[in-house]
Amino acid sequence: MAEAKTKPTDASVDEFLESIAHPVRRADGQALREMMERVTGEPAVMWGPSIVGFGAYHYRYASGHEGDMCRVAFSPRSAQLVLYVGGFPGYEALLVTLGKHKRSKACLYLNKLDEVDSELLQEIVRRSYAATQNADQ
Repeated sequence: MAEAKTKPTDASVDEFLESIAHPVRRADGQALREMMERVTGEPAVMWGPSIVGFGAYHYRYASGHEGDMCRVAFSPRSAQLVLYVGGFPGYEALLVTLGKHKRSKACLYLNKLDEVDSELLQEIVRRSYAATQNADQ
C-alpha cells in the first residue's frame, strides 16, 4: 500500500504564512490560523509543504486503506483559500448562507475571508473538527 504523502512536518507555520506573496491571501491565512487554533484548541502544524492542519486522527476505509490526517486544515493557494472541512450532518445546509464559495467533496474554496460569514465559518470548523473525534476509535 502506498504511503501517505501528506504528513505533519517540523516546518514553521509562521515562516510558511509569511512567505505568501499576495497580501490578502497572507492576511487571510494568518486569520484562519488564529481562528482555527481558537476553535479547535490545537496548535497549527504544517502537513506537507502547503497545508496548515489542526489535530490529527486515524482513518480506515472499507477498502482497507488507512492513514493519519489533520482533523481540519487550510491551504492558502494562489487562486483561492482551500479549507479541508465538512463531513458532518447538516454541512450542506450551513453552506447555503455562508457567502461566496465553491466546494468539492472534501474541500471548501474561498476567494477571500471577507466574502463569507465568519461566525458561520467558525461553526463549520467546530463541527468538522468534532466529526473526526471518534473516527479512530
